[in-house]
Amino acid sequence: MSESTQGGSLLNGAAPVTFFLSRRAVWQSALAVLILSIIGVGAFILHKTPGSGATASFSLLVGAAIGIVFERGRFCFFCILRDFIEPDGTGQRNSGGLFAILTALAVGGIGYAIVFGAFLPNAGAGRLPPQAHIGPVSPVLVAAGVAFGVGMALSGACISGHLYRLGEGYARAPIALFGALIGFGIGFLTWYTLYVEMLVRAPVVWLPSILGYAGSLILHLAVLGGLALFLLRYLPEVPARVNGKITVQSIYRSLTQERWNPIATGALVGIIGVFLYFRVEPLGVTAQLGSISRTILDNANVLSERLPGLDTFAGCATQVVDAIMDNGWLIGGLVAASFSAALLSNRFQVSQLTLRNSATALLGGILQGWGAMMALGCTVGTLLSGISAFALSGWVFAIAVFAGVWLGIRLRLHQS
Repeated sequence: MSESTQGGSLLNGAAPVTFFLSRRAVWQSALAVLILSIIGVGAFILHKTPGSGATASFSLLVGAAIGIVFERGRFCFFCILRDFIEPDGTGQRNSGGLFAILTALAVGGIGYAIVFGAFLPNAGAGRLPPQAHIGPVSPVLVAAGVAFGVGMALSGACISGHLYRLGEGYARAPIALFGALIGFGIGFLTWYTLYVEMLVRAPVVWLPSILGYAGSLILHLAVLGGLALFLLRYLPEVPARVNGKITVQSIYRSLTQERWNPIATGALVGIIGVFLYFRVEPLGVTAQLGSISRTILDNANVLSERLPGLDTFAGCATQVVDAIMDNGWLIGGLVAASFSAALLSNRFQVSQLTLRNSATALLGGILQGWGAMMALGCTVGTLLSGISAFALSGWVFAIAVFAGVWLGIRLRLHQS
C-alpha cells in the first residue's frame, strides 16, 4: 500500500498495539514536544509585542495547527488528486482524500456565510467582503491554474504540500519553494501586460451578490454533495475493525501513527480557515513568499513602485516588506509543527536528491509560483478559501488545476 493511500478510507480500523517506545522514538517525541513548546512560548512573546503582535501570535498558532492537520491527514492537493486520477496496481482509483477537500469546503462555506453576514449583512450592496479571496475570472486565471497543476505534478506537491513535507525531510521541497520565488518574480514581470490586456476587464463574480447568502450556501452544498455522491463509487473498501476497544494505546496510535480520517481532517481545515479569516485574514500560504520575491525585485529597481490593479485585488496580497508578515508567522508555525508531527509519527526522513528530480522540482516550483501570482493565491488560498467564500474564481481555478494535474500525470511528469 502506498504512502499516500495508506489509511485513506473514511473509517480506519486499528489493530491492538503494544504501548512501547524505542529509545529513538523517545528522543523524537521529546524533540517534538520541545518544538511545540517553543511555538507556544513564541506565540506568547509575540502577543505581548506592541502593534500587530496579537495577530502575529494568532497566525503562528494557527499555522502550527494547520501544520499538524496537514501532516497527519496527508492533506496535499497533488497527492489527493494523483490517487484519484492514477489507478493503482489493481486498476482502482482512490477518492478517499478528496472527501477531505469536500468536507473542508462544506465546513468553510457554512462558516464563511456566518462571518460574511456579520461583516456585510446586505450581500447585494455592491461591495465585497474584506480581504476575501474573490478574484477576476479570465483566461489568465485558467492558464494560471493549469500551470499550477502541471507544476504540482513536476515537483511532487502543491506549495502547501511542500511546506508541510519540508517538515518531513522531503529534500525536493526547498528547491520547489525556491523555484516558486522565481515564478512569482516572473509573474510580477508579466503582470502589467496581462492586466492591461485581460484582467482589467475581467468580471469579479461573488455569488452572494446574485443569489444572496442562503441561495449561495444551498448551491455550494448541493454541488459539493453531488461531487461526494459521484466519488463514493471510487472509495476503497473499509477494513474491518479488529478491536473496537478504546485504550490509551489506541488513542496514541490514532493521533500520532495512523493517517487521520479524511472527513475529520477536512472538518478541522475548514474550521481553522473560518477562525483565521474572522480573526486575521483568509487562509493562504503564498503571501509571504510572493512578498519576498516582490521585495527583492523592488530593491533591484526592476519593478515600478505600484503594479497597476494588483494592489486593488483581494487574495494572497503581496507587498514590499522589511518584516515578517502575519502570513510568514503562519508558514513558520506550519513547517515547525509539521516537523514535530513527523517526529512523533516517525515519518521524518530526508529523501534522496538526484539531478533529475531536483530540476523537475525547480521547474515545477517556477510554474506554481507564476500560477499563484497570476491567480492571486494557490490551492489553499484561491481554491480552498476562494470557494469557501463563494467566489466563482475559486471554482474556475479548481477545474484548471485539476486539468493541469491530469495533464501532468498523463505525460508522466510526476515519475521523476
